[in-house]
Parts: sequence; structure tokens; C-alpha cells
Amino acid sequence: MINQLRKIYPSLLVYKEGCDHLDRAYKWFVTDDNKIIGIREEELTCKDVALLVTFLNPYTTDLPVLTVEEQKWRKVIQMAELSPTSEFKLENPYRLIYFSFKENQISPILFKDAINELFAKQVSILWENGHEGIIIEEQMMYEECISYEQIIDVLMSDLYVKIKFFVGSFKEELKDINQHYQSLTKAAKTIFSYSNKTVVTYIDAVPYLLIDQTELEARLDISKTVLQDYINDEETLKMIEAFVQCNLNISETSKVLYMHRNSLQYRLDRFLEKTGIDVRQFHHAMAVYLALIARK
Repeated sequence: MINQLRKIYPSLLVYKEGCDHLDRAYKWFVTDDNKIIGIREEELTCKDVALLVTFLNPYTTDLPVLTVEEQKWRKVIQMAELSPTSEFKLENPYRLIYFSFKENQISPILFKDAINELFAKQVSILWENGHEGIIIEEQMMYEECISYEQIIDVLMSDLYVKIKFFVGSFKEELKDINQHYQSLTKAAKTIFSYSNKTVVTYIDAVPYLLIDQTELEARLDISKTVLQDYINDEETLKMIEAFVQCNLNISETSKVLYMHRNSLQYRLDRFLEKTGIDVRQFHHAMAVYLALIARK
């Protein structure tokens, strides 16, 4: 295909690994086999570009050029079904981490450099656009998992970047990676429409994802039926949410809310008297927590 295109566009060139940048005088595209090709913009009309994007993916020069490893990951993720003859061989467990920050807050190249420095190694990043994408974290033997809360602290203090992470679970095979990639990206955008947390794991997100799949009428009915007269009592609901997030621990919740434990006990007793629901019992607490999410 490249040779055929070169007959039409003589300026066509193929990006070679090792170049530090892409010439901005060219318009860049990604082929089906993940090769990055460029054609001088002066050779292209609007019609040419419209035609090319029907079988090539546009590639922005603002994003870091894909490394060889990133090209391999991109290729295997784009496969609808993993081929037995695939050249990609998985050597370590891996997990996908979705990240997002505000547009124009930091350049993708600077962000990638910061991530590589924090991991103390080259990390594969697949960009969705200039402000969100997927980090592919491989778990090396005898290597501790990095804390994404710490990454946020460093990025905030050093680069003043506010960022959110949605952390997937480790996987040991590539089967269904295409579906997993799509599901994780979609789930991340769902969870951050509900939660203000900056780091959320896939396990933490399950209640939110279940509620999001529920029809609006059912969600409203769940919240009204469970929360009853407390449906608009923001102070009490905030207290119960904190109690659940503190694993139903009275002492821990008291510290988080700066509330005396006796006051907390009294309020939980009052909630039980009025609703018949004892949030100190796990199954009751889970029902109330889902009702709180359904209310959002």
C-alpha cells in the first residue's frame, strides 16, 4: 500500500524509530500495520485528506512518537481476536491504567517523560488524545507496585498537574485484551462522572458501574425506598458514605469526620430507628451505599 501511495504522493516517507520528532511540514497517518507515514501538506488537498482518513488513522505531531514496544501493544489491542501467530509475547503480568487531565495542562511529551522518571524505566503509553490515554504497567518479578496516589502528589508538587487514574487489575494473558481495553476506557469515564476521587481501582468502581447500568426510574426508586426521609439530608448521608468507605469502622470514621465516636454512634442509632436499616451490618451498609450512588 505504501508503494502505491508513494506513486500518488512522491513526498511520502515512513517514520523510522530513533527520530526525535515528526516534521510539521508533513501530515502524518498510521497504517493498519502501525507504521507512521507522512505526506507533505502542500501535496494534499482537503479531498485527499478526507479520502486518506477512510483507511488511515490521523496521527498528531503533538503526541510522543510510538516506541517499538508501544507499537506492539497498539497492534495487539487493535486485533478483534488475538492471532495464534502473533509476534507479541507476554513476558510479565500487566495492567491497564486510564489517566486523564485537563486539556493543555501539560504537554503529552513532558507527561511521558515524567512517568518514565517516576517508574525509573520506559513505560508504554497509548494516547487517546492530548489529555487522556492508557498506561500499560508491566509487573516485573520482585518489583513493588507503584502507588498512583504518590504519582499524583509528585505531579501536583513538581508540575502543578491535576490528574485522575483508573487502575485496572493485573492480567497474565492477552486473551480478550481488545474488549478489556474498550471496557476499561468506558468504565473510567463512567466512574469519574460519579466519584471525585483521583485514584479509583476497578474493584472500587463495580458498584458505580452496576448502578450506571440501571434505568433512571429504578435508580430513583432505589434511593427513595432505601434512604426514605434522609433522601435530602446531606449531612447524614455524607456521614454514612464516610462510614462505609472506612470499612464500617467507628473510630476511623470519627477521625475522618472530626466527630466524637459517641456522636457518630448516636446518629447511626437514629438512622436505624427511623429507617429500620442498621448500616453497621454489611448487607445493610451495601444497600445504603448503592442507594447513595443511585442518588448522584
